[in-house]
Amino acid sequence: VMRGISSAFTNELVAKGQKPQDELADDAGIAVIKRLVKQRKDSIEQFTKGGREDLAADEKTELAVLETLLPASMPKEEIKKVAEAKKAELGITDKAKLGMLIGAVNKELKGAADGGDIKEVVESLFA
Repeated sequence: VMRGISSAFTNELVAKGQKPQDELADDAGIAVIKRLVKQRKDSIEQFTKGGREDLAADEKTELAVLETLLPASMPKEEIKKVAEAKKAELGITDKAKLGMLIGAVNKELKGAADGGDIKEVVESLFA
């Protein structure tokens, strides 16, 4: 797992036109780890659908390690407070502007919360 993370960091640096020996900024490192977490979740889903529980178990182990490296995600109650404030600030009353509100909340929280959690909380405001 650690070799994969190191490799992903190096790839990120090279993609940005930097040397592999350069230091990766914290926010960029977190973004890389989040991308790896998303890849593992997708792999687990695909392996489970394909009946390959052995491979899914390996991915779950890697996912657990990667998640320990991420900062704690914001609780849904906190997300709801921010979402309600943004909804009032933007004057959104129509469910048709759901995407706009999700985007505004995402921008406000700047990665402090999981995108799926934000979507779920914002949708619950219109339920």
